[in-house]
Formats: sequence, structure tokens, C-alpha cells
Amino acid sequence: MTQTPQASQARPLVIGGNGKTGRRVAQKLDLLGIPVRIGSRTGAPAFDWNAPVTWEPALEGVDRVYVTYYPDLAFPGAAEQIGAFSEAAVAAGARRLVLLSGRGEEAAQRAEESLKASGADWTVVRSSWFAQNFDEGFFVESVRAGEIALPTADAVEAFVDTDDIADVVVAALTDDRHIGRTYELSGPRLISFTDAAAELSKATGRAIAYVPVSNEEYRAVLRENGLPHEFADLFTMILDGRNAHLVHGVEEALGRAPRDFADYAREAAATGVWDV
Repeated sequence: MTQTPQASQARPLVIGGNGKTGRRVAQKLDLLGIPVRIGSRTGAPAFDWNAPVTWEPALEGVDRVYVTYYPDLAFPGAAEQIGAFSEAAVAAGARRLVLLSGRGEEAAQRAEESLKASGADWTVVRSSWFAQNFDEGFFVESVRAGEIALPTADAVEAFVDTDDIADVVVAALTDDRHIGRTYELSGPRLISFTDAAAELSKATGRAIAYVPVSNEEYRAVLRENGLPHEFADLFTMILDGRNAHLVHGVEEALGRAPRDFADYAREAAATGVWDV
């Protein structure tokens, strides 16, 4: 990866800089000697997607932005907010925007077009499901309990490691060759949730099972835990097979293969995150 002279002096804004991909992007930029501003509600200045008044202060002195959106680009209103923010970013002097998007999500693609319409120097990074959802997100307590109950049946997914995502994002933020590119990322193989449970069992040395449940049962669990029940809709993208094929954005952007889920599982298990 090569940096432009301007990039080495710049201050990127990393929205969601405490999240799964944003934290890694910020850490990798820091290792390159590039100071980072974290865009979050607890940042200084604070950034809140639902409070546009916070956008301009967060963008002051920034020329590049890693754009992640919570809860998900597939949610209603996301494309409009992405468009409004992108216009504000370009007006503030932040011309290079790198957007984390989703594979096979029509709503996410509308958000991509909203970002591009701002006139920014853009890169889009479309990702499959994160491997780290099993130790940093939705599924960590289920893995600890030894039972992953989800409405995915025997569908397969090409789980992608968030370190691979972060490496692609950092390349896009620091190298002009990635401007105007859309990278679709996946892991190196397709696996079912039963396969994932088997890899986690092997990594932890104890039995972890995948248990299929209905979509309505899963919605009820989300509601009980105070999470948007719309998250259940994201599983339809696994069930309908739209992403049941490998893509090669990691190789295209970085010139190397993506990490395998088994390697992720071994390294995560070694941290003790799933110890009972």
C-alpha cells in the first residue's frame, strides 16, 4: 500500500470508530502515524447520525471520512442521511469518502448512490457478514451458552474477517488508486451456521450447536433484548442465497487472500472471550 504525501498529513474522521471495523481502521491508521478523529456520540466533538447539528463540528479540519451507518444501511431513511452527510462533508473539505456497504442490499446500494451524488472521491466497500459477530456482536453470548439459535436453516454465508475489511478501508483512505472503485468482500469459503458452530467447537474445545428457529421466534428474542426487530430481516439475505457465492475484493484491493473463519475462531478463542 502506498500513501499520497497529502494523506500522511491528513486527519481522517472514522465514523463508528469504536465499532468492529471502525476501531480497527483507527488503530491501523494510528500505526501509520496518521492522527484520527473518532466519530461517535462520545467523541470530541460528538457525532450523532440523528443530530445533523453535530456533523459540521466533527468534520472541521477533516479531509477524508470512513462512513459507517448504524443500525444498517438497509433501514428506512439511511440513504437520505448518507446523502445529506456526504454533501456536508464535501462542503467542509472532506472530499474522499469510503463507505461501508452491504453485499446484495438494494437499500444499501441506494445509499451508495446518494454518497456518490455528493461529488466526493468515493470508494465503496461491500461486506458479507462479519466473522466477529460471534465474539464482538450479536452471537457472543450464544457461543458462550453453547447454542446458536438463528433463522438461517442450512443457508451458507462467506463470513469476512473485520481485519480484512479494515485493511481495505485503510488502503482506500490512503491510496488514490482506490478512488471510484467498488470492492465486494467475502471470506475464502462458504460455510453454513452449522459449519461455523463446528469451527467454534473445535476452537474452544467444547460443544457448540447451531439450532434453527423461525423468523418470528428470533424477532421475539430481539424485542426481549431491546434490539430492533428489523435485524431479523437481514437474515433473508442469507436465506434467499443472493450472497451464496465468493467475491474477490480483498484480493483486488490488497493482493492477498482473505482470512479463513477457522483462523478467526482460533485467535478469538485464545483471548478467552468465550470461556464459561
